[in-house]
Amino acid sequence: MSDTTSDVGDTTTGHEAPITFYRLQACPYCERVARLLEAYELEYQSRFVEPLHSKRDVVKRVAGVRTVPVIVDEQTGVTMAESANIVDYLESTYGSGDSSSSETETGAAAGGDD
Repeated sequence: MSDTTSDVGDTTTGHEAPITFYRLQACPYCERVARLLEAYELEYQSRFVEPLHSKRDVVKRVAGVRTVPVIVDEQTGVTMAESANIVDYLESTYGSGDSSSSETETGAAAGGDD
């Protein structure tokens, strides 16, 4: 089996972070989510997934899709894919709830890596 993810504790402090963030290296949609997680100072752990879409079994098991980004928020019980959805969720849950500002900043890029 090729679920070769690696844990990278971006903002963890020695305990398990409440948000798990499945992502790819150099994925602009993933970076968009990462920037927002950091802007809200949310504790999360990154799990980098296989670049080859067909080998992303870990993401498929967690979210039912093979696209990234995906977040799993243990505090709210939410598992979510698609960067636009994740951004809206993070803004409404942890931010001011105004998603129009981030859409303007990023040129309304939505979706995942495929």
